[in-house]
Amino acid sequence: MTKFSANLGFLWNDRSLPDAIRAAKAAGFDAVECHFPYDTLAADINQALGETGLKMLGLNTVCGNAAAGDNGLAALPDRIDEASRAIDQAVDYAADIAAPNIHVMAGKASGADAHATFVSNLRYAAEKAAPNQQTILIEPLNKYAAPGYFLNTTDQARDIIAESGAKNIKLMFDCFHVQMTEGDLSNKLQQLLPLIGHIQFASAPDRGEPDCGEINYRHVFKRIKELGYTAPLGAEYRPKGDTDASLGWMKTLV
Repeated sequence: MTKFSANLGFLWNDRSLPDAIRAAKAAGFDAVECHFPYDTLAADINQALGETGLKMLGLNTVCGNAAAGDNGLAALPDRIDEASRAIDQAVDYAADIAAPNIHVMAGKASGADAHATFVSNLRYAAEKAAPNQQTILIEPLNKYAAPGYFLNTTDQARDIIAESGAKNIKLMFDCFHVQMTEGDLSNKLQQLLPLIGHIQFASAPDRGEPDCGEINYRHVFKRIKELGYTAPLGAEYRPKGDTDASLGWMKTLV
């Protein structure tokens, strides 16, 4: 049976992170994941995880100065020290809550210097994460949702992973972003499966509940199962209203 992880960056984000974990358990999710948990004490998250029996699958490195438009730091040649600190913070916090995955956010950049900086920072992240058996994830974001973001396509991600030479760097395959940029989800999933560390989903083009929009998730979920991928799939969508009222897809799409 397909398993699902609630992304608490979008789902129940009107609650504290520990209470959102409890809500995910009550709704029937198999795991949770988050974006930026750093303002919450790790002990409070661990208490909620212990109560519910859920695992926190992953978190993101900080964006930088979000008010100034930052969307990550790891590909910015003039902010290498800041990117290193963000990686250190994420690795340490993930260890504190036993989260196995860390999404290193590239940020808004372009060109050869940005590419070299991103690869260098990813090697640093992979080395820092290795003693904790953590996986570093990179995620292509589409130009409509994240204008100017450095990492845009799965081909680009595949090349960067190969160049990094680190076995613990994997692809975050977000069906929403891949559909918006490339489409062909079924074939892309099959081709990239050996590189995939986590799969996320939302409707396209509006990033809402997965039972609307142009992606047939009944087919996609079935295809993922056929490929032998058994880890929980990350529900990273923006509910149109109350999160609990948005969850009908958990019964109709599997």
